[in-house]
Amino acid sequence: MKKSQKRTGPSTAKRAVTAVALLTTLLATGCSSVGDLLKGDKVDYKSSGKGGVSLDVPPDLTQLSRETRYVVPGSAVSASAYQTGQVSQTVPIAATNVGDVRIERAGNQRWLVVKRPADKLWTPVHDFWLENGFLLSLDQENLGIMETDYAENRAKLPQDFIREKLGKLLDNLYSTGERDKFRTRLERNAAGETEIYISHRGMVEKVKPGNASVGQPGGDTVWEPRAADPELEAEFLRRLMVKLGVTQEQSKALVAVGAARSTSRVANVNGTPVVQIDEDFDRSWRRVGLALDRTGFTVEDRDRTQGTYFVRYVDPTTDKKEPGFLSKLFSGSAPATPPLKYRITVKGQGNTTTISVLNAQGVAESSANAQRIVQVIADDLQ
Repeated sequence: MKKSQKRTGPSTAKRAVTAVALLTTLLATGCSSVGDLLKGDKVDYKSSGKGGVSLDVPPDLTQLSRETRYVVPGSAVSASAYQTGQVSQTVPIAATNVGDVRIERAGNQRWLVVKRPADKLWTPVHDFWLENGFLLSLDQENLGIMETDYAENRAKLPQDFIREKLGKLLDNLYSTGERDKFRTRLERNAAGETEIYISHRGMVEKVKPGNASVGQPGGDTVWEPRAADPELEAEFLRRLMVKLGVTQEQSKALVAVGAARSTSRVANVNGTPVVQIDEDFDRSWRRVGLALDRTGFTVEDRDRTQGTYFVRYVDPTTDKKEPGFLSKLFSGSAPATPPLKYRITVKGQGNTTTISVLNAQGVAESSANAQRIVQVIADDLQ
């Protein structure tokens, strides 16, 4: 875990003096601690949109307007209706469902399956993210997609003596140097159930080294992408289960259930790179969709009947003089080159599924980009 660091700035000294004065006052009057984080909690997010660092998303990562054949129809309902009639019995460790909520797992990927219409779940899921300290930067019910802005996990901050006495009064002096955002996708399956996927993307703040030969000083910081965290995804899926009526004990038992690791590999078929998965189409379709959400692709559309995801991709090696598209996540500047459009196809045959990359015209790709995309998907499916 990355060590926490203090945030520096021109007003840090003044804030520190103020903090010491406040601490002295509290100690003198015997006041209790203010704004302590939940002890032992894994996550306690504070949205960067509430006064923290502004993290803009570049054009290549934003969602375009799409067709509406994946509409989540109907009106919203209150989450309070789901709090009645909940069972309290414990769950055997081998169980994978409670009531109308179950969890499925393949490798390091998990998702929920709920026996309720998608339109009945939108409002409780929407409220869930707000209750957990996030703002929503993308909220499109007609597409079944919502996405939080970047937020900081304040549970990672050190719980030292000063913070115990001053709590949130000192929050602006501390930073974890990390930010996280989460995408939630609701999709109906053939059985009329709703599948809920949560994918994580993270950024980490790093200090740029100087270059004395060209007179370039160091010390500036840049934000760089960090790997998706499956455990954070699992924790929020667990909390969402509680929101949907599962008890705390039941949710922990469900998330703890393991699954055999599926076999996926990169292969070459007729001169083109592909990913082969030893699973049927339905399961592979779900896993590929979650992998695309995790790894930064923009899914413009999807057609399950044809087994096709329509995505945008920016080649990070196009211009090595400029930072890659993910490293521009906070600059707000446009990428050096426009994103390329591809089709990711998922074709199943029995218990084996093949994932391949086609260009915008539907022709199989064997380019370096296709090889890179195939490898990214395969790595996430491990």
